[in-house]
Amino acid sequence: MQQRRISRLTRDTMAFVLAGGRGSRLYELTDFRCKPAVFFGGKFRIIDFTLSNCVNSGIRRIAVLTQYRSHSLIDHIVRGWTQFHSDLNEFVQVLPASQQTRGNWYSGTADAVFQNLDIIEDQQPEYVIILSGDHVYKMDFGRLLADHVDNQADVTVACLPVPLETAAGSFGVMSTDHNGRIIAFTEKPAHPDPMPDRPGYALASMGNYVFKREVLLDILNNDDLNADSSHDFGRDVLPRAIDRQRVFAYPFLNNKGEPEYWRDVGTLDAYWSANMDLVSVSPELNLYDKDWPVLSHQAQLPPAKFVFDQDRRRGHAVDSVVSGGCIISGAKIRRSLLFSGVTCHSYSNLDQVVALPDTEIGRHCRIRRAIIDKGCRIPAGTTIGLDHQQDIAKGFRVTDAGIVLVTPRLLGQSHYHFEDRRQNLADDYHGRKRRLSDQPEVEEFPS
Repeated sequence: MQQRRISRLTRDTMAFVLAGGRGSRLYELTDFRCKPAVFFGGKFRIIDFTLSNCVNSGIRRIAVLTQYRSHSLIDHIVRGWTQFHSDLNEFVQVLPASQQTRGNWYSGTADAVFQNLDIIEDQQPEYVIILSGDHVYKMDFGRLLADHVDNQADVTVACLPVPLETAAGSFGVMSTDHNGRIIAFTEKPAHPDPMPDRPGYALASMGNYVFKREVLLDILNNDDLNADSSHDFGRDVLPRAIDRQRVFAYPFLNNKGEPEYWRDVGTLDAYWSANMDLVSVSPELNLYDKDWPVLSHQAQLPPAKFVFDQDRRRGHAVDSVVSGGCIISGAKIRRSLLFSGVTCHSYSNLDQVVALPDTEIGRHCRIRRAIIDKGCRIPAGTTIGLDHQQDIAKGFRVTDAGIVLVTPRLLGQSHYHFEDRRQNLADDYHGRKRRLSDQPEVEEFPS
């Protein structure tokens, strides 16, 4: 009976996914893509986790709001997220900033939804769930909706405990009464208040909100008329709603009362660390969960291939994730995560490396604790991550934790779009085969 109740709630819900942010703390990694479109976990994009949560929860009316450098994101959604039953009123729609209401781009998270109120009025959902599209987590939104209804709430904010030093300046922080009703909300305070029952932690917003439809329409129309508003949910809408509506917190906790897995991979160090966790024996994020699959679009590629078995030239990977289309040709891969179509040539050594799609590592390279962006071609003999002074001198970005970011632009190479890069790899492969036909020793994957 409870499951049927939740199913009804999710059917009566429409999701708006906020996916227009740049993610400036990822630096050059978002030069050509917005943060939700950044690759994660070997074959996914960050936004795939939010969209998968919607589908697995039973929410099949989804609007994705885009703005900053959205081409890569839109292309990904069109390729992988448009196979819904329109006759059942199921869809994933992309809503770019289109200056619908007054000739402006989206000026804030609340304004982004406000500029698309006509879609809400057309669909007439009972509930609207506003979701951030740039976090990595698995969450059953049906439970969130059930809690919203049980509390007779007008607004519900998903939250979880975060260390004070992490919350400072980064998250909206709230205080609640003994019933879970929010009595104070401050957006990104420099000195957040600790939780009374959990010293050292603040109750932080996840950027996910549930609204009754009529409440949302009223709130956003009033916010639009407020000349002093920045039209942001965390900065303006929620603090004002606390005094006028029933606003409740929904703690994202497991059965033991501990925070569930949730990562804001908004810095290079956090991004690298979250990917590195996936190569451990028992990662916190289970990507093998058949009951809650993470869905995505990925090109049809051959299986990963490991070639050469000589003492100094053995293609192998240990404690690593290697995706489809990869060729490990006489290289050593340790505690690394390789996305689709990565080629590692002979005598190279990768240790704790996140290599994004279609990168190519030349011979005799040594790379440690690095993020290699999509389409990079690392020249033979390159060392990365072994001497940070040299890394900086080469123009690479080095974080405070010693993670090195390498992109095509930082290498002085042109940026490869996915389709162009894939065609270039195919041309290179056939060209190599023709050139090698005149050489005395031929290798299937010369490296």
